Amino acid sequence: MPQAVRLKKQGGPELLVLEEVEVPPPAPGEVTLRHTAIGLNFIDVYQRNGHYALQLPSGIGQEAAGVVTAVGPGVTTVKVGDRVAYAGVPLGAYSEARNYPAEKLVPVPEGVSDEAAAASLLKGLTAWYLVRRTFEVERGQTVLVHAAAGGVGLILCQWLRHLEATIIGTVGSEAKAEAAREAGCTHPLVIDASNRRDLPAKVKELTGGAKVPVVYDSIGKDTFDVSLECLAPFGLMVLFGASSGPVPPFDLQRLAAGGSLYVTRPTLSTYTAKREDLLAGARELFDLIARRVLTIHVNQRYPLREAARAHKDLEARKTTGSTVLLP
Repeated sequence: MPQAVRLKKQGGPELLVLEEVEVPPPAPGEVTLRHTAIGLNFIDVYQRNGHYALQLPSGIGQEAAGVVTAVGPGVTTVKVGDRVAYAGVPLGAYSEARNYPAEKLVPVPEGVSDEAAAASLLKGLTAWYLVRRTFEVERGQTVLVHAAAGGVGLILCQWLRHLEATIIGTVGSEAKAEAAREAGCTHPLVIDASNRRDLPAKVKELTGGAKVPVVYDSIGKDTFDVSLECLAPFGLMVLFGASSGPVPPFDLQRLAAGGSLYVTRPTLSTYTAKREDLLAGARELFDLIARRVLTIHVNQRYPLREAARAHKDLEARKTTGSTVLLP
């Protein structure tokens, strides 16, 4: 029988338990997949530790690549033997095999490896909607990216470089600054609790006083206040994660005082709810990977049975780029 990581109680990484599971024949609209690579994302940590509510017991993980091994009634979009990937619910990607809705699968083209697909789809589609839909970045604009050496950050920097933007990126160490620089970050800044308050002045200096039209912030509580101060009038604060914790309630009058600012909290599921949008985003992402415009940095690999160790390393910020679990 195939194995899968199951979560019966939310809490620490030690609660991730590998068990044998039964995979029934696919229901109408479903296919059975044999996973070849599984993506690790910070949202997995939120779901494991209780930051996001789950109906337990539950599988975990929402990004993987694999091969179709069986097709349920009514499925016409894929066939047995197709290489596919997905990034979304239902949870359960931490598994050797599973059933999954066919309409949420995207084809993996030649020129894109299974590891690259599994490591890039969720993070890459996030980068896609951030720079192409939430705020359509134009050539010559200067933007601020937090966690520029993270999984989304490295893809985001490369995509922004492709769009000929100037990138100010925050990172946690000199090593991560170098990784961000290699990905196209124009001005990587090592920022921590000791110098975070200096960020708005630094951004103002780097932009000749203009500040930036958009901030891409996946950190949340620790960076939200200084992010607002980095925005030019009419600027957009894009809060797409909360690795440091949720942002506390704040006075909306601060948006007026900052120059008629905007704040949005986007999610990938909204931008890919329509299949045509999902396919369009995946095509653009995989095309850039195949053309080597985007390099997917799979810097860590763990056996599926070591999912707990992968979570510990991710939470401790020991990882850079993308991480995959291998069945």
